[in-house]
Amino acid sequence: MNILVIGSGGREHALCWSLSKSPLIDTLYCAPGNGGIEGVATCVPMAVDDIPAILNFCQDNDIGFVVVGPELPLVLGLVDALSDAGIKSFGPTSAAAALEGSKGFMKDLCRDFDIPTATYARFTEATAAKEYVADSPLPVVIKADGLAAGKGVIIAQTLEVATATIDDIFDGLFGGAGAEIVIEEFMVGEEASFFVLTDGENILPLATAQDHKPVGDGDTGPNTGGMGAYSPAPVMTEEMIKATIDQIIKPTVDAMKLRNTPFKGVLYAGLMITETGPRLIEYNVRFGDPECQVLCARLDSDLLPALMATATGELPDVRLSWKQDAALTVVMAAEGYPEAYEKNTVINGLAEANGIEDVTVFHAGTKKQAEKILAVGGRVLGITATGKTIKQAQEKAYSGVTSIDWPQGFCRSDIGWRAVDRENRDQ
Repeated sequence: MNILVIGSGGREHALCWSLSKSPLIDTLYCAPGNGGIEGVATCVPMAVDDIPAILNFCQDNDIGFVVVGPELPLVLGLVDALSDAGIKSFGPTSAAAALEGSKGFMKDLCRDFDIPTATYARFTEATAAKEYVADSPLPVVIKADGLAAGKGVIIAQTLEVATATIDDIFDGLFGGAGAEIVIEEFMVGEEASFFVLTDGENILPLATAQDHKPVGDGDTGPNTGGMGAYSPAPVMTEEMIKATIDQIIKPTVDAMKLRNTPFKGVLYAGLMITETGPRLIEYNVRFGDPECQVLCARLDSDLLPALMATATGELPDVRLSWKQDAALTVVMAAEGYPEAYEKNTVINGLAEANGIEDVTVFHAGTKKQAEKILAVGGRVLGITATGKTIKQAQEKAYSGVTSIDWPQGFCRSDIGWRAVDRENRDQ
C-alpha cells in the first residue's frame, strides 16, 4: 500500500519515522516534508492546503491511505475532499475539526455538555471585551478564536496588558484568527497532554505526555508551539486518566456524535490538573508537536493499523504496546522565536547527535540544499531520547543538543524539570 503523510514539521517527521517501519507500506510519501523526512520518505513539493493538488497526487500515485498531520488542512476540509474521492484518510472532517478551529465552538460545547473547563466569554469587538476584563480577576487568558499556529494565547497579568492585548488582536495581531476572541479564567495547576484515538464512538487512550509551551526556562516568557515534551507524564496517574476519560473525553466524543459531526482521528486534550481534578484547556484535532515525537519514540507497535482502524470504525480490534522507557524531546528553535528570526542558517553536527545511543533528531523547520541542512522555520529540530527514567532521557537529549553546531539556534535548558523533580523526591 502507498501512504501519503501531509505536513512538514517535527510531528510529521516522527509519524513518517514510525510508519516507515511498517511492513504494510510499499511507498511512503510526505508532502511537502522537510530536510530530515527525506531520509525516511519520498518528499513531494505540495502545500498542505492545496487540496486539488493533493487529490490529483493521490489518484496518480495509487495512494491507499492519507495521514493528515497539521490542523490547517483538517479545518479546510481535506478529509472531506478525500472521502468524496473515495480515498481513506486519518483525521476529522472539517465540521469535527472545529474543536480546534474555533475556541469559542469548543468552549460552547463544554458549556452545553458539562465538561469541566475555565469560565469564559466570547467577543467580536473591543469595548465589551475590555469591560469584561475590568470586572474579572487577574490574570486573565485571552485567546484568538481561530488557528494561530500555537501562538494565539496570551496570559495578561495586568489590566493594562489585557486591554492592550484586546486592541492588538482586533487590530490584526493574529490575522483573521482574531476576528473573535475568547477571554477565560486563569486556571492554576499543572498542565498535561492526553491523547486518544477515536473512531467516532470508541476510544483508545495513548501514552501520556507533557509539553512546555513558554519559550523560557522555568516556564517563563511568551507561549510558543512547544519547546519540548516528555512521556509519560507522572501527573497523569491511573485515577487522573480515568477522570479525564469519564469527565472530558467520552462526553466530547458522545456530544460530537449526537450533533451528527462524529470525531474520527486523534483527539488531543490540553489539560490543567487542578485541586478539583482535570479541566480542559483546549482541544487539538491532531497529534501535538513535540508530543508526537515522544509518543512515537515509546510506541512499540505498528502505527499504521491503528490509524487505519480509527478511520474505518474498527478501533476495538486494536491493541497498542508501549515501551517502558521514558522519552524526552528538546526543541531547538531559531534565535528570536516566537518573534522574528533569521532563516537559511546552516546546521552542522546532526550526524553526531543521531549517532548517540537512544537519540533521534526529528526535523521541523529545515530544508536540504545540496549537502547542507538549513534552518527555515521557528522551531527547527526536536532532539529526542529515551531512557529508563525521564532524567536519563533528559541527559541523553541534551547530549544530542551539545553535539549540534548551530550558533543561530537556542533551546530551553530545563525540559522535563517537573518530572525530574518528582523522580528526585521519590528516590
